[in-house]
Amino acid sequence: MKQSARSEALVRPCLRALRSEFSMFTERRIERHQLPYFLKVFNSVTDKPIGFLGNVSEDGLMLISQLPMMVGADFDLRLKIPGSDGCQQVIDVRAYCLWCHEDATPHHYDTGFRLQRAPPEYGQLVNALRRYFSFQPLPASA
Repeated sequence: MKQSARSEALVRPCLRALRSEFSMFTERRIERHQLPYFLKVFNSVTDKPIGFLGNVSEDGLMLISQLPMMVGADFDLRLKIPGSDGCQQVIDVRAYCLWCHEDATPHHYDTGFRLQRAPPEYGQLVNALRRYFSFQPLPASA
């Protein structure tokens, strides 16, 4: 491979990532929250796992999966939230696929969904995750 072709091949993914980040920055209306520990997302019709929750907002979520999702389609998704008592809370949502692109991890895809009529439990999940992953100032010592 020629040096210029090699350099171009290395630069092209970086430019795509920067363009994507700039687009996300300028178009985002709702703060998103990254999740360092992934929760599984299931197809609510078949109850089969389809990926992991990447981030959440009040109106949407990002799915990380090994297969690309069809943009422009509705999906019935299920979140299974582990409880402290060993039981699971199930949250079913209908979501519209807005975009899908290859993840930085090979053979993985990031997909953005807008939720349609999210149940109150989903809002509670978003708030709980926001509190859990936020940095809270420690009270001043006397």
